Amino acid sequence: MLAQRLQRLAGRPDVLVLALPRGGVPVAFEVAQRLRAPLDIFVVRKLGVPGHEELAMGAIASGEVRILDSDLIEQLGIDDEMVEAVTAREERELLRRERLFRGDRPHPRIAGRTVLVVDDGLATGASMRAAVQALREQSPARVIVAVPVAAPSTCELLASEADDVICAATPEPFRAVGLWYEDFSQTTDEEVRDLLARAQTELPETGAAEDPAREIQVRIPAGDGVTLDGDLAVPADAIGVVLFAHGSGSSRHSPRNRQVASALQQVRLATLLLDLLTPDEGERDRYTRHLRFDIELLAGRLLVATRWLSQNPAMRHLPIGYFGASTGAAAALVAAARAPDLVRAAVSRGGRPDLAGDELARVRAPTLLIVGALDGQVIDLNRKALRELRTGRELEIVPGATHLFEEPGALEKVAELAARFFIRHLGAGRDEQVPASEPAHQG
Repeated sequence: MLAQRLQRLAGRPDVLVLALPRGGVPVAFEVAQRLRAPLDIFVVRKLGVPGHEELAMGAIASGEVRILDSDLIEQLGIDDEMVEAVTAREERELLRRERLFRGDRPHPRIAGRTVLVVDDGLATGASMRAAVQALREQSPARVIVAVPVAAPSTCELLASEADDVICAATPEPFRAVGLWYEDFSQTTDEEVRDLLARAQTELPETGAAEDPAREIQVRIPAGDGVTLDGDLAVPADAIGVVLFAHGSGSSRHSPRNRQVASALQQVRLATLLLDLLTPDEGERDRYTRHLRFDIELLAGRLLVATRWLSQNPAMRHLPIGYFGASTGAAAALVAAARAPDLVRAAVSRGGRPDLAGDELARVRAPTLLIVGALDGQVIDLNRKALRELRTGRELEIVPGATHLFEEPGALEKVAELAARFFIRHLGAGRDEQVPASEPAHQG
């Protein structure tokens, strides 16, 4: 019944079925067979509050993922030493199960894929919620929860966390998962190992995580004797390409942009870090500071690079996105407005989108504006720009971050937000794109 509800995903190369062991494995095996999709396991262990283990302060999962409920930990006064002690204990059990079920097989690649998370049913849904949150940390394109039977209220709860929730049956009253099976005998370790071994020979390969993309230097003719220098990195099976527009007084060597670019490459997004000014222009601008605010010039050169990408035989099949910082964000939005057929998404980091002026209303690419919570003036300017945008637009404010996102974890949060946004708009199929009428969201 569950596989029939998921038939629209059959044969798609981006689909990965993950089972929550043990009970989810027999169900997931049937689903994977019907969908002709690879199957693997995703082990989740709840981190229980000491003395109240039924209350979760976090979870750990396959792939060395840990999520913590910082608010609950602070509220209950749990110190770091206790958190680490609980984590260490649960890690031992997780590793035991991993070795038992997985052996020496590598973890599957999650980034950029449509992941079906399957269990035998949902009562409270605590393990499934932890699984969804942990999977989000690995930047999948979509996370779909799929179970044969579930409590209606639990399906509704998970709908706010997963991209889709498929429950084949939602009886009321529910009471317990086992009541709705003719045979709910315990799944054994041996059965799990047997089904996973069969999956290795009968189903498509899961695909392991790939090595980082190798970077090459490119030179793009921009007319009038001007050549733009760039660094292009293309991971295997890339799902899109992101062109970086650096900010005021910066260049393609910006360590912040390079850190974000590296994170995007890990989720199968190619990146092009580009110098929008020539070395001579950059040297002059160090003293005059006029070219970094020449949005028309910067946008024009960004368009040249965009057309170069769209005509490059090795890149032209990839959808294009922009990542702009500071004044580069304004140039990116102007260029996006002038090339709506080429640019599919735009992200601004600590940007000045307001400098795009009247072009904001003509942008058709979904746009994400990211600002630090302690960057008050820029927040106001971004909120003003958000009102001018007419397409799918979002504003995310990173807590505790200043303009350059130099605080611990701040730039990592930027990379995470950007990766999810680009995967959603560049990695999904055309039939799954967010419509242009999507309402604004302010984080």
